[in-house]
Amino acid sequence: MSEHLAVLLNPSAGRGRLRGGGVDDVLAALATAGREVRVLDAADEAAALAAAHRAVRDDGAYALVAVVGDGTLNLALQAVPGTDVPLGLVPAGTGNDFAAQVGLPADPVAAARVIATAVSGDRVRDLDLARVDAADGYRRWFGAVLAAGFDAVVNEKANRMRWPKGPRRYDLAIVAELLRMRPRRYTLVLDGEPIEVDAMLVAVGNTASYGGGLRICPAADPTDGLLDVVVGARMTRLTMMRIKPRLYQGTHVDHPLVTSYRAATVEIHAEGITSYVDGERACPLPLTVTSVPAALRLLA
Repeated sequence: MSEHLAVLLNPSAGRGRLRGGGVDDVLAALATAGREVRVLDAADEAAALAAAHRAVRDDGAYALVAVVGDGTLNLALQAVPGTDVPLGLVPAGTGNDFAAQVGLPADPVAAARVIATAVSGDRVRDLDLARVDAADGYRRWFGAVLAAGFDAVVNEKANRMRWPKGPRRYDLAIVAELLRMRPRRYTLVLDGEPIEVDAMLVAVGNTASYGGGLRICPAADPTDGLLDVVVGARMTRLTMMRIKPRLYQGTHVDHPLVTSYRAATVEIHAEGITSYVDGERACPLPLTVTSVPAALRLLA
């Protein structure tokens, strides 16, 4: 029987939320499961991804434990589908949307204790993941939401900006894109049925929220084998600004310019859009998103 817990650690997540003694406290809580705890060597994104794959497929880890924010969690999600190795999640970022949606404690040490208890009892929950595929062979898994509209355009612009640093960069990117915003022509193919729409927003959710609690796909359920697709049609800047506060409660889906769909497979075609998954840059459209039932075995 494999004995150790392989820990993918990002101490800078959440603007250094675990610096100081926080990391040691989390590792000590994990050790109460009675298994060796091994921290993976992950100096950068490429090293983290390689280390996670190696731990799961070659090194005989009992579980991969991600002590991360949503971005580095997405790296961990690339390693576990198709294996019997469960994932433990210790939320250490600023948003932690996926962790909140699957009911994990917000406190990192409390989440580590939940994982240790689950390991001791060999207890896992089977959850769906979403898989992105593009024609060039690109593939990426995600747990929360794929953005393919105005929000993705803002992310792309903010990531190209050298100034300012921090959250203000996104605020400026939003203002800049609002000034030039325009609907784009999308072709969506939902379980084989095509839909043509001029839209400002297209989001595909395995779970409900992204961006630190914005419930963009409020009815999304990671156990139903389906994806929730939310489309915001052509609208004015004023309408968009009025709808935005409703995202926190998920009531934007009641607006007449917002339409929701549900499908197991979603194709998205549009020009000039680069998609983002779990807040991380993915690939340009077109792409296909597929719900993969029980692709994730979560320690919880």
